[in-house]
Amino acid sequence: FKGTGNMELILDRSIAEQRLFPAINLAASGTRKDDLLLTENELKTITALRRRLMNMKPPQQIEQLLKALQRFPSNADLVKG
Repeated sequence: FKGTGNMELILDRSIAEQRLFPAINLAASGTRKDDLLLTENELKTITALRRRLMNMKPPQQIEQLLKALQRFPSNADLVKG
């Protein structure tokens, strides 16, 4: 049934083994209709963030995302840009 859903969340054992949670493989996970869920500005910010993270290995992606989330009081503040 792969590819028939609206969203795929792929977990990564190498991330979990490093005790980093959530152990999500960001490169392999995603949703099909981002444009219906997010404002144009949020979509631009998230796309830029994902592109920056894709240059890293999966465990480093999660570490950097967690650091970014800690700097802001909410997800909305993070994606305001």
